[in-house]
Amino acid sequence: MSKKQSRVHYHLDSGGIKTLPMEEIKMILRAADDLITVGGRSSLAKVLKGSRDKKILAYELDKNPAYGFYRDLTVSEITNRVDWMIQQGYLQLEYFGRLPLLVYTDKGWAIERETYAEELMQKLKKCMEERDYTFVTELKDRNREMILLLLQKIQKTNNARFIPLLKAWQEIEYKKVQSAIQEVIDYLVQEGRIY
Repeated sequence: MSKKQSRVHYHLDSGGIKTLPMEEIKMILRAADDLITVGGRSSLAKVLKGSRDKKILAYELDKNPAYGFYRDLTVSEITNRVDWMIQQGYLQLEYFGRLPLLVYTDKGWAIERETYAEELMQKLKKCMEERDYTFVTELKDRNREMILLLLQKIQKTNNARFIPLLKAWQEIEYKKVQSAIQEVIDYLVQEGRIY
């Protein structure tokens, strides 16, 4: 008979924080992306601090775009902000086994999806300018909602110079995403689009 392990308990403490600017909310959510269902509050605080902790480095969390965003704050002050995010419904904690791990709420994911799609859009613009489309392989198996949002952003540019990149991306994708990419290509080749 196996011994039942007790859950790790936590207490949220926002430290009196009443509000955070949207830029900070976006960066906390961006830092959380690599930790969803695998890390908790303390790991998120360490990423935002820019910690050189062995686990942070082993999992390459130092490559997260929000790594070190709060380098001038203490881990305790950062944890207060993380707890505020949970209390305000941007993130939540769910138990996986005995540990409370981070997950996005719908409210938090809506913001992160937009932030991440915009980040990917900037990378794709750079790829387009350099005519190096190898980055598109990193888009496969990403969240479908975010990918569709990214495709909407490309379509809104009205820039047909994206077509070679889209075709390279289309070759490696699954059928549903291939169809969505084709719709954007068809839109961009219509008369009057910018070349």
